Amino acid sequence: MTTRCPHIIDDDAAVRDALAWLLKAHDIDSVVWSSAGDFLQQSEPTSCGCLIVDIRMPEMSGIELFDRIRRQSGDLPVIFLTGHGDVPMAVQAIKDGAFDFLEKPVDEVLLIDRVRAALRLGGERANVAAHNQEIQSLLKELTIREREIMECVLNGKLNKVIADELGIAMRTVEVHRSRVFEKMGVRSAVELSQLLSSVN
Repeated sequence: MTTRCPHIIDDDAAVRDALAWLLKAHDIDSVVWSSAGDFLQQSEPTSCGCLIVDIRMPEMSGIELFDRIRRQSGDLPVIFLTGHGDVPMAVQAIKDGAFDFLEKPVDEVLLIDRVRAALRLGGERANVAAHNQEIQSLLKELTIREREIMECVLNGKLNKVIADELGIAMRTVEVHRSRVFEKMGVRSAVELSQLLSSVN
């Protein structure tokens, strides 16, 4: 299945097909779903580029889906398609973190513009999430002692001070410090600090 692309979720087949055709005409591949339940059962939200969701759907509404997605993967950009009477709900969804809402009938130029913007944002957020996950994986490789020494290094403490505080030989501090740098893929305390400060 195509990933990092718009996923269209609407119970109206004609609307789904029209939206997919419009996106395809602008070189944007998409995946269509007839219900929120099908999307949740058969897709992995974290693999999507963005969602285009009808607010009013049977069984599970677009708002209910948005709430579920927000709890699971809050960074996924969601564009709501709304009827006039749904605007207050859509405005509240924007306050809750939705990317945008577009009133039906949808302006085609505006839709394409917002979808492309949502895909860009989704890609940026996915890169950040992957970066954070990679650093967390590296941190898990550190021993308890290495974590202790890393914290001291990040606080700017010299090896001798660290050795005195932890009651170990300075040579032991140097060895652990070297292992921390190696495992984290850095060459200095400055690089280590920059790496960890980049985690969101």
